[in-house]
Amino acid sequence: MQPDPTASTEEAHALPAGRPAAEILTELKALRTADAPTRGGRTFAYVYDAGREGLDELAAEAYAAYATVNGLDPTVFPSVARLENDLVGAAAALLGAPPGAQGTFTSGGTESILLAVKTARDHARSTRGVTDPQLVLPSTAHAAFHKAAAYLGLEPVVVPVDPVTYKANPTAMAAAITPRTALVVASAPSYAHGVIDPVARIAEAAAEHEVLCHVDACIGGWLLPYLRRSGRTVEPFDFSLPGVTSVSVDLHKYGYADKGASVVLYRNAELRRHQYFAHAGWPGYPVVNPTVQGTKSAGLLAQAWAVLQHIGEDGYTALAARVAEASDHLLEGLRTTPDIHILGEPEAGLVAFTVLTPATPDGTAATPDLSLLLHLADEMRVRGWYLQPQLSFDGLPPNLHLTLTPATVDRVEALLTDLPEALTTARTLPPVTVDPALTDLAATLDTDTLTPEDVAGILAFAGLGEGSGGLPERMAPVLFLLDALPGRLKERLLTEFVGSVFRLG
Repeated sequence: MQPDPTASTEEAHALPAGRPAAEILTELKALRTADAPTRGGRTFAYVYDAGREGLDELAAEAYAAYATVNGLDPTVFPSVARLENDLVGAAAALLGAPPGAQGTFTSGGTESILLAVKTARDHARSTRGVTDPQLVLPSTAHAAFHKAAAYLGLEPVVVPVDPVTYKANPTAMAAAITPRTALVVASAPSYAHGVIDPVARIAEAAAEHEVLCHVDACIGGWLLPYLRRSGRTVEPFDFSLPGVTSVSVDLHKYGYADKGASVVLYRNAELRRHQYFAHAGWPGYPVVNPTVQGTKSAGLLAQAWAVLQHIGEDGYTALAARVAEASDHLLEGLRTTPDIHILGEPEAGLVAFTVLTPATPDGTAATPDLSLLLHLADEMRVRGWYLQPQLSFDGLPPNLHLTLTPATVDRVEALLTDLPEALTTARTLPPVTVDPALTDLAATLDTDTLTPEDVAGILAFAGLGEGSGGLPERMAPVLFLLDALPGRLKERLLTEFVGSVFRLG
């Protein structure tokens, strides 16, 4: 039964008197049918599927065993400290951490990055007296660093990456370091293109300026060492480099734990101390929080511990080899598909490619075709594949992003069969366009003074307004419009759209 649209918020969302458990579980399962599949290897973003039988069941049982344990206080629940020390120790050993290194289990990469940035800010304040800190990062660094800067009051200093390799430019990164710099960032790999920044040179430059250097290995931290163990060449990116002072690694990516599970590591305990929050100036219990969260279920900690213990060193090595196999097969197929261009040299399970308008006999160079690219994404979705569209940015081309996992090994051939067919169909569709009057208007808008009515009108134009019935079946027109809009307006529209999804009434 749908809620009465005329009812008050209280009436529309009031809980029922009570429902049978079986009925509730049936409804939850029915709701999931509208979601992209998280298992089976056809969703190439957001999910990491080891493809191993029994792993989901193990994680669920481990979570259930610790679901009611409060991770806030390890003196009351000492098993929490044991599990966390095991996990952090495993990450430290894998990433070449020296004796004395310390770390913390977190809810995900964003929290790990937030804590690393807080640590750097407070360290710069206490050791160098920096009160207006800056964060030096390549333009391909994860958006979580900008989120951390916004939350914690740092100024992001964004350095363009090499337009051919998509890797950070170490010379430009070094030149961007000033007495205000609290932290320099490198990615291993960057999410957008799956390439590894020249971490050694970036960390060396940071060390020369006595500035901390964080390596965002949220994606690669649990994959790259096992790729090396399986015989692949992997350049140093971790604590084996003296200038690296902190590293983040997600266990819910290539560690195959359930979300959210991550670890942030520091070269020593003195650095980690800046991450903590402690407060005794109130009449309640003395508070000390290693992470942003206070009260938290130990269930996620337990399931991550169980998954890592079960898969083990040899298991992760074998799974990494399967990721490499899937990546090799996909890259080989993409390189032989006409008008497909792979961006950079992917090294860690992530692949990004764009679609080019063919060069002409008069010498006109091939260029990315955004309309065709977005039509291709829609056509692949019709065929049961989710490839993640990424829009153009600062001269970097729009592309489709794929995350390879062990479960995708047996799906790559089918994807490569569907891709040319989807591309052929996409070419028959009318090119997506944006009303020039709208883009001219957008260029004059002040996002700080836009009224709700202004925003509603633009969203309605994009087919995302109130009463539009959710997302349109084809996203190409919406994404094409977003690509044409200025960055701040794009952010405002996305904020309003997500706000319209999570709303009462």
